[in-house]
Amino acid sequence: MSKNHHHALSFAGLIITVGIIFGDIGTSPLYVLKAIAGDRELTEQLILGGLSCVFWTLTLQTTIKYVIITLRADNKGEGGIFSLYTLVRQRKKWIVIPAMIGGAALLADGIITPPVSVSSAIEGLTYLYPEIQTLPIIIGIIVAIFVIQQFGTSVVGKAFGPVMLIWFLMLGGLGIMQLATDVTVLKALNPYYAYDLLVNYPQGFWLLGAVFLCTTGAEALYSDLGHCGKQNIRVSWIFVKTMLVINYFGQGTYLMHNLGKTVGGENPFFLIVPDEFRLIAIIIATAAAIVASQALISGSFTLINEAIRLNLWPRVQVRFPSNIKGQIYIPSVNWFMMLGCIGMVLYFRKSENMEAAYGLSIVLAMISTTVLLYFYMVRRHWNPIFRFTLTGVFLIVEGGFLIAQVDKFPHGGYITLILAATLICLMFVIFKSKKIRNSYVEYVKIKYYLPLLQKLSIDDQIPTTATHLVYLTSSERVDQAESKIFYSILEQQPKRAERYWFVHVITTDEPYTMEYKVTKHDENDLIRIDFRLGFRVQPKLDMMFRQVVGEMVAAKEIDIQSRYACEYHRSDKIGDFRFVIIRKFLSNDNELPWFQKIIMNMYFFIKGLSLTEKNEFGLDPSSYVEEKFPYVISKSTQLTMKRID
Repeated sequence: MSKNHHHALSFAGLIITVGIIFGDIGTSPLYVLKAIAGDRELTEQLILGGLSCVFWTLTLQTTIKYVIITLRADNKGEGGIFSLYTLVRQRKKWIVIPAMIGGAALLADGIITPPVSVSSAIEGLTYLYPEIQTLPIIIGIIVAIFVIQQFGTSVVGKAFGPVMLIWFLMLGGLGIMQLATDVTVLKALNPYYAYDLLVNYPQGFWLLGAVFLCTTGAEALYSDLGHCGKQNIRVSWIFVKTMLVINYFGQGTYLMHNLGKTVGGENPFFLIVPDEFRLIAIIIATAAAIVASQALISGSFTLINEAIRLNLWPRVQVRFPSNIKGQIYIPSVNWFMMLGCIGMVLYFRKSENMEAAYGLSIVLAMISTTVLLYFYMVRRHWNPIFRFTLTGVFLIVEGGFLIAQVDKFPHGGYITLILAATLICLMFVIFKSKKIRNSYVEYVKIKYYLPLLQKLSIDDQIPTTATHLVYLTSSERVDQAESKIFYSILEQQPKRAERYWFVHVITTDEPYTMEYKVTKHDENDLIRIDFRLGFRVQPKLDMMFRQVVGEMVAAKEIDIQSRYACEYHRSDKIGDFRFVIIRKFLSNDNELPWFQKIIMNMYFFIKGLSLTEKNEFGLDPSSYVEEKFPYVISKSTQLTMKRID
């Protein structure tokens, strides 16, 4: 892996981490206390209880669960719920279900995070310009956020790190200005006030839905582990949490000075900003809100990339804008999320309406992470009492958050849940169809077909298809290949060639690996090449293949003298290549149970929309031919027919 990482603990790494990782959770002061206060009469019980809930939620959920414990569960430096699932999937077959639920929920919530953050900041302009139309500005900023993704989070981190540093310093400064007048609210650090709010305040338990907004960025924090590394995240979190808590308590001090009143829909964050500094604060808040969208967007790219590897997502184009493995960009996901975010803005129109729907699906992702985290603790042989206690506490807290957020469902929460359910169905179809197909994949020994290939190669009764006929194989074993390949060569329409090649591609964890291994099954009739390509290498198999053959010819490993010599053949010419891409289709001969039939039909529909092999491997249009292969999974029963004279 490239060592040009921001993983090593350094000042530059910390700044970039602040820019990439903490955007979402860092802008929560823009809306958390606003959601807690709502239209309620301000009382000491409400304010101190709300602050206590926020502080202990940040401590228990974000600090202990994610920063201290979950960041340990990295998969070769990568984080996220699918990386966690990869580490523990051998434990139980059913744990793929929480992995699907968590991944889908996080992706679904990603379409409401940017609208909430950006809207909360831009609406601050109404304090200065009451008649201003904020919707066009919000949509314009959201479009810009997604356009910039293609340049990579390394570029984004360098640009946004200083912005977020200024933002957090401003949060701390504004909080200190309020706390300097009265430090009474610091007693909210006592967890008793959280208990008092939840148990004794009217409808107090349901305020957990608003409190939960302070930690919604924690799951994205884990997903972005591969971008900056755990040490940079842990150290920078000390600074980030300190600034967040100071600002929350500063807002609380202001509210304590207004007991008996209501905020009347106004935002406590902007109310603590001095009038002469308000425009600057709005500009900084807007810049921070732009960064806030980054954590979930880049985390979504990481999740999808992991899902593709795990056969939980259709193959789509993945780009690597920089030399760092964690830095990826997936165009289809980027533009889908952008359209979803714009739809959210147009539907809800105001941030307070979005807050009512925000967080409902993300708590499902957190519960799923807790379930998988338990099996990670088992794998690492943690003390049973310790792991049962931690898992129990996390599930109780997150279960409480889930119950408290149920009332968000009719207020817009149903949108993210419906989207999450759709994504879960997509993942299930891809996963289940793979299981069905693998049950019937037929690999055959190559040596049994060599005599037939040798005869076909010299049979002048059959026209020559190509000098070199190349098939892609997924077989890990060099002595086997799929039966469909020999079906294509020998049965469908015999394909005569001077030489047959099987090609297998392996993607490595190194960025620029370009290696190959040659296995000769027959000196001149069948040769296999295994390419080992780095994750940043764009496969161009036709070009690579020609180079390999050229090197083999130069080393005199193969004889390319044409067997059909005539005056038009040159003895030094490698010849033409033909890649055969086999596209499978579900045969009508199948007699599948209705459920499996639905799954397979949906799979082939999705496959038709996803990345094709020719695009995935960069084949030149003139160098390949596509043919269809009937996918017979379960043969139909023999028909009973009677012959009559």
